[in-house]
Amino acid sequence: MCSINTFAQIERDSIMELQQVEILSINQKAVIPAQELKGEQLEALNSHSVADAIRYFAGVQIKDYGGVGGLKTVDVRGMGSQHVGVFYDGIQLGNAQNGMVDLGKFSLDDMEVISLYNGQKSNIFQPAKDYASASAIYLQTKRPSFKDNKNTNVTLRYKLGSIQLINPSVRVEQKITDQLAAFLSAEYVKTNGVYKFRYQRKNRDGSTAYDTVLKRRDGQVDAKRVELGLVGKGYNSNWNVKGYLYDSDRGVPAAIVRGRFDGRGQTWVDKNYFLQGSYEKRFNKFQSKVNAKFAYDFTHYTDTVSTVKAENKYIQREAYVSWANIYSITDKWDVSFSTDYQFNNLDADLAEFSYPTRHTNLVAFASTYRWDKFYLQGSLLGSFVKESVEKNTSSPDKNVWTPTIIANYQPFTREDFNIRAFYKRIFRMPTFNDLYYTNVGFSNLKPEYSSQYNLGFSYKKLLDGFFKSFSIDADAYYNEVTDKIVAAPSGSLFRFTMLNLAKTKMKGVDIKVRSSFQLGEIHFSPSANYSFLEAQDVSNPSDTFYKNQIPYTPKNSGSFVMSAKYRTWNFNYSFIYVGERYNVHKDNIRVNRLNPWFTNDLGVHKEFQINQNLLKVSFELNNVLNQQYDVVYNYPMPGRQFKIILSANL
Repeated sequence: MCSINTFAQIERDSIMELQQVEILSINQKAVIPAQELKGEQLEALNSHSVADAIRYFAGVQIKDYGGVGGLKTVDVRGMGSQHVGVFYDGIQLGNAQNGMVDLGKFSLDDMEVISLYNGQKSNIFQPAKDYASASAIYLQTKRPSFKDNKNTNVTLRYKLGSIQLINPSVRVEQKITDQLAAFLSAEYVKTNGVYKFRYQRKNRDGSTAYDTVLKRRDGQVDAKRVELGLVGKGYNSNWNVKGYLYDSDRGVPAAIVRGRFDGRGQTWVDKNYFLQGSYEKRFNKFQSKVNAKFAYDFTHYTDTVSTVKAENKYIQREAYVSWANIYSITDKWDVSFSTDYQFNNLDADLAEFSYPTRHTNLVAFASTYRWDKFYLQGSLLGSFVKESVEKNTSSPDKNVWTPTIIANYQPFTREDFNIRAFYKRIFRMPTFNDLYYTNVGFSNLKPEYSSQYNLGFSYKKLLDGFFKSFSIDADAYYNEVTDKIVAAPSGSLFRFTMLNLAKTKMKGVDIKVRSSFQLGEIHFSPSANYSFLEAQDVSNPSDTFYKNQIPYTPKNSGSFVMSAKYRTWNFNYSFIYVGERYNVHKDNIRVNRLNPWFTNDLGVHKEFQINQNLLKVSFELNNVLNQQYDVVYNYPMPGRQFKIILSANL
């Protein structure tokens, strides 16, 4: 299956055709189907960043520290942010310092598809890195596409809204030859970060401690993004190269504690650059692909108000190269081999800093076999990590092999009904902060090991009556994380020790339902997700919080989206619900409980065709009922907001 689809990509006659290949069809028939948002779905959702959009996936929780500028990280099925790989145009976004990717930095303007895989992709023609995460998010940006003999496409977009938001962007695509195209994308985001919120807190005896309306003032953002790239094809081959720049100066929203509600004088300057490229070639039954990347990330954190003043600078460097190969032994049997090398180092202006360097080699062997209605895939990943430091003690070398096995069965020939299952064993290296951060790190930390078990089914049906289509996906899963890395106090509020203490078990269910129907000329597309997750700490039976729900993990969560299209009008309603959670790693008692929260969002979009140009006007209203809530305790989120979007495709 994988080799056939890749062949379809390469054999197109022109670059315009090449860029319009629907990778989505692969995902829909995959053994482990992806949750996806694409095209008009992405545009219709009232979302500002990738993090906002991912909230609509089942099994996903976003940690959001408030406002446009607040840090936003993703947790899938309760396993933690560091177990989620984030891939940008097929190559992973790295952060060896703390293992997390801030999804709030990535705009939706250039995004074509956002996909989430639990376990890994079914396509074995991929780098070894793609096998190395418990779950993976793939961000696929738009590729140049030319119609009606056009050689140039220009998209202009301007957003303005609440919290003094100003967000212009431009995208230019240029056809150079039938085999070569270039693109330029640029965006600017500015907001003062000021929004009202209601602060309510009660004392332990139930009396009111605070109940007042205040203004959040420490979430200002001034950010620029520029991407420049080339996309080309040759004989039985295609390639692309992209340069990326992100430069931001943000306020760091502080926790609302001890009666301090105003800005805290904290700022966070980011300068992220990377250059990446990919080359793919087909030789009859054999295909080969090379990926390469170099990244440079600079961070400057300043705190001029807190009792302990801080001004720290960090520089991360990453070099990465991958070679992936696949060979079709028969029409039903494919084998693949891939090998990756990654270099990371970290500099910081901290006293007695270790200045670590990490060399990671990954080797992956995989095979798929298709027999009538049965599909079987197995892979084995070898991870070899070597570290060195300029000061102190380095972490021991790691040499680990981890397997994955995936199966799918279609019992009925005439029905698109599939039963699937997978087992995956994976490990996560401690981050540089875990190992070497001054007064915190511990170089002898063990890596975290996780085991994933999943059993599910999918059913899809095209209909001729009132309902045009219906689909349902349901998965039950069990995950276990051992040698979990935690921070334990060691005599001072400013000194912690990293330890392998905790063990957690996660049991859950994800259900996704999609449908479409038509009333007259109005096309409706409703969809709903529901997730149940029991994530428990089972480290020590003598603990009072033994088998309690782990922090910030709701047992119940879900979303509902209804889209309606009438000629050149589009309407969208979305609802997100997150159940009760607990904010600390202690007993699940009332004082540690966070209330459930929900939001309602509305959007109206109108298109205008003027000659060959398409104009679009959108009005979006978020948090319609002005719900007051915290995603992270003491980090209040904005209330009701609006946004006006003007865009033109020239």
